[in-house]
Amino acid sequence: MKLKIALFGLVLSIVSCNQATKETASEEPVATTTTEETTKTFKYWNWMSVGHKKSDSAYTAHFNKLKSKGIDAVLLNTGADPGLLKRLTPLATAAGLEVHAWMFTTNRPGDSIAQQHPDWYMVSRSGKSCFKKEERPYVGYYQWLSPSHPEARKHILSLVEGLAKVEGVASVHLDYIRYPDVYLPIGLLPKYDLKQEEELPDYDFDYSDASVNKFMALHHKDPRKMENPAIDIEWKNFRLNEIRSLVNEAYDIVHKHDKKLSAAVFPYPEMADHMVRQRWDKWNIDMVLPMIYYNFYNEELDWIGYATKQGVEDLQGKSTELHTGLYTPKLSNEDLKDAIQYAKDNGASGVAFFDDYHMTDEQFEIIKASKE
Repeated sequence: MKLKIALFGLVLSIVSCNQATKETASEEPVATTTTEETTKTFKYWNWMSVGHKKSDSAYTAHFNKLKSKGIDAVLLNTGADPGLLKRLTPLATAAGLEVHAWMFTTNRPGDSIAQQHPDWYMVSRSGKSCFKKEERPYVGYYQWLSPSHPEARKHILSLVEGLAKVEGVASVHLDYIRYPDVYLPIGLLPKYDLKQEEELPDYDFDYSDASVNKFMALHHKDPRKMENPAIDIEWKNFRLNEIRSLVNEAYDIVHKHDKKLSAAVFPYPEMADHMVRQRWDKWNIDMVLPMIYYNFYNEELDWIGYATKQGVEDLQGKSTELHTGLYTPKLSNEDLKDAIQYAKDNGASGVAFFDDYHMTDEQFEIIKASKE
């Protein structure tokens, strides 16, 4: 996830929101008690970006190291390249790791096929297109395709299917399965010298022709002409449903190939809804990995427990597993130990680490020890 560092350096998705509500006494994370059953079933994931330059032997050594340090599953970012995924999956599997095909979904930086079609891209309320480098929000790699454009959607789903066809892959893992950040995480705002106390036109998407025309066919009103589109519930819900239907189509595709669908998502559904038009508790999906990077939101460590518990409760009645995502560069050794425990104690099925290339030997030892 080097792109994910950018992404998370920005993050954007990775993230954003007005300062989250502090926990009340009734919302405090439950006390730390790990059962034998939890220890047996709790899964440890790792996000990692891969490329063609490194040798098979180098990857084999790295996969063996991850396994020896307690990692159970790797999320491989191949740039949606099924050929590279096909090459590396047997190596990771031989090391005893479960393999998940990680891909950028609606945000498609450097996509040579998409870049031939300017009309595929999202447009802001201020009329700026993600196709044009100088008009992209926040960072240059924010190149968002509109899920409302039928050809853009078809292209995204073809990438999903290409990865799902690779033998040995456990799931296709959707990242950036959302709209651009309406609100950045409060901890990132100073980096961009921004105040976001309302939905600003430069960060409110998608006002592309494809999206507006599809919405108008349903609701007979033009969001471009609304005085305050932020308070129009149909317009907001339309965009939530565009992402939801894209996920549900991806779910059907991967299950056709006997694979599962997973996704990296924002910390909990209400927050994701507010920040990036992403209501993941309503999706057809097997596993979600909410990126509970508490420091991006100026929260304290126990917020990991709060957000984990909130997501688990929002998924009640569904078979979807929740695995808490942790941002290790900002975690001290003691905090990493406590973060894992907060996830366990509040109902997570596992923890996912971003990312191994920046993790210290001491952090790996803490991860390994937490499984014993």
